Order: sequence, then C-alpha cells, then structure tokens
Amino acid sequence: MACHEVAALRLGLMGLLGGYDEAAQSHELAELGPLANTPGPLSSMRKAEDFSRLLSLYETSLVGLEEKLAKTPGDHPSRAYLQTLIVFNKKVEMELRAQLEGMHRLCRELDEMHDYIHEIYPVSEEA
Repeated sequence: MACHEVAALRLGLMGLLGGYDEAAQSHELAELGPLANTPGPLSSMRKAEDFSRLLSLYETSLVGLEEKLAKTPGDHPSRAYLQTLIVFNKKVEMELRAQLEGMHRLCRELDEMHDYIHEIYPVSEEA
C-alpha cells in the first residue's frame, strides 16, 4: 500500500514552494509509481499552479480514497490501513484549508493596515 494522496500533495507543494531537491521529488514519484503520469487528480497535483487549485485537486483525490475504502470488505487486511489514511488525510485537508484561509486573511489585513498607515500619514504630493 502507498500513501498516494500524500505523495502527490508533497510534489504539488514542492512545485509551489520551490527549493526541494531531486531526492525528495524522486522519493515521492516512486511512491506514486505509474499514478504519477495517469490522468486524474493525483498527477494533476504535481502541476498545480496555485494553492487553491492544489487544495481542490487534493480534496478530489480523497473521494477516490473514500471509494476504495467503501469497496474494501470489513475483514480485509488493508481495511484498517485505509481507515487510518482517511483520518490522516482529513486532518491534512483541514490544515490546508486553514493555511489558505490564513493567507487570504493576511492579504486582506495587509491592505487594511496599509490604508490605516495612510490615514495616519497621508501621502503628500511631494512623496
């Protein structure tokens, strides 16, 4: 079993954040195996151009994981692992949403504080 959703998410984050080495990327690509190039949310996460799109693709990938769990018989040896993956990925999804909301809040607050500074110190024509 592999944590495909996590590997794809890490690759997407590496692409957005930059600065990750080839070894880390190779490790996650190996984890994904052929899914790295199979059309769908997992392969698309690798190429996400912004954080919102990455989050959306990640959420879509979790639907596939939930479907896989639903099809797994209760006595199957991998069922507990899949249930754990669902819980883990739900926490990651919640954290990603919080990070995105935080960045949007920061952007709004920067604008608000910028306006406030100009209320205190009006821009003169000379500046």
